[in-house]
Amino acid sequence: MSRDEAARYVGVSTTTFDRMVQAGWMPGPKRVFSRLIWDRLQLDAAFTDLPEATGESTR
Repeated sequence: MSRDEAARYVGVSTTTFDRMVQAGWMPGPKRVFSRLIWDRLQLDAAFTDLPEATGESTR
């Protein structure tokens, strides 16, 4: 999926998604010719590995 789609998939803005990739919290893309594409299964695994929110309001 594209960068925009990957960010939307994990529920963040593209700017936040870029920061998460740079920090190693989300996987980097694969290059297919000139396109950068994110693997959904890798995104799922990285999202699962993020720490749970504790003591924070969900509202």
